Amino acid sequence: MRLRVVVPIVVLVALIGLLGYGLTRDPHTLPSAFQGHPAPAIDLPSLVEPERQVRLSALDGRVGLVNVWASWCVACRSEVSELAHLAQQTGVPVIGIDYKDRRDEATNWLRRFGNPYALIAFDGDGTTGIDWGISGVPETFVVGPDGQIQDKIVGPVTAEIRRERLMPLIRRLRGQAAS
Repeated sequence: MRLRVVVPIVVLVALIGLLGYGLTRDPHTLPSAFQGHPAPAIDLPSLVEPERQVRLSALDGRVGLVNVWASWCVACRSEVSELAHLAQQTGVPVIGIDYKDRRDEATNWLRRFGNPYALIAFDGDGTTGIDWGISGVPETFVVGPDGQIQDKIVGPVTAEIRRERLMPLIRRLRGQAAS
């Protein structure tokens, strides 16, 4: 009889603890297996110039962002101005990966909403996105000057994320690179 009472109480307390812990987590932070490890390769045709290849080596030892987006992604619209603002404010290049999209729809989307990207790779079949561990779009990765992933943002980059998370990290990474 005693176990019948104790077990449900223990289970209930554990569930409340897990729920409480979950409510303290930032939904834009999703641990990446790649964080602190070399960024996966990008070797894809350019969205705009399909005869050219876009490679991660274009960062050339600089801090950069890799932003995975698609024209069918509603949330991607909201982050375009923040990515443009960040790039303008810091000079950090943003490499876009157009994920599981159609080339014509993506170029129309860029004309309509703006183009914050230094380069855009076209990942029509999503293979490179899989290599990067994409769970959905948009996702943004901060790549350090050493080519390692320093941070991953799940969901759109907001003004708050830009100011409070990305700007300090970029400053810190640039400071480390100068040392």
